[in-house]
Amino acid sequence: MSHKVECAFQLKQTEINVLLPDKIPAGKRLPTLYLLPVEAGTNRVWGDAMKEARQLDLANKLNVICVYPTFSHLPWYADHPTDKSIRQESYFVKVVVPFIESNYPAKKERDGRMLLGFSKSGWGAWSLLLRHPETFGRAAAWDSPLALERGRYGLETIAATQENFERYKIFTQLKNQAAVLGPNSRLILMGHGNFQEQTRQTHDWMRSLKIAHEFRDGPDRKHHWNSGWVMDAAQWLLK
Repeated sequence: MSHKVECAFQLKQTEINVLLPDKIPAGKRLPTLYLLPVEAGTNRVWGDAMKEARQLDLANKLNVICVYPTFSHLPWYADHPTDKSIRQESYFVKVVVPFIESNYPAKKERDGRMLLGFSKSGWGAWSLLLRHPETFGRAAAWDSPLALERGRYGLETIAATQENFERYKIFTQLKNQAAVLGPNSRLILMGHGNFQEQTRQTHDWMRSLKIAHEFRDGPDRKHHWNSGWVMDAAQWLLK
């Protein structure tokens, strides 16, 4: 199912796409797996997340609601400091999640909300959890540039200033939230294609900060939604 959304946090109409299990018992609420896009709008240069979810039969095999939202600008899951039509964090937290939980039998607690992404959306998955640790339960990042020290790959346009970027920088958030995350692993670093060194650097940071996490250094795969990593990530999130 695809829902059209008009929202002041986005420049133009967006979508919230939903894939449900074939059967949901009456009165039962399911966890939600948010598949976070790496491209603006409905572009599919880096693969098709919902096609992969359908082919893997994620909804039925994991008994989960799969959700794929779109964004009017390149998604980095940050709020622009001045442009109210580029409020990506606010859009996701204040519009997408409440919409799903109001219209579908989704669990309404932290451990029922899982975030999965790669590249910039892997950054987004971790950033959303670290900035909202009581809202989201677990986050998976595959082949993501988590060790960025400044805006690159379009992030400089969304964050706009270095000062605003610092609010979202992963290392800063890890330091700030180390004690909040608790003893159980809520974050997973997976594989590589383009960003092996960034992945290893982030793993080293987390070890130095004594943050429980899962780390899988490989295998090397194509930087793409459909290169074979999604099921492993989803199973870890929902184990």
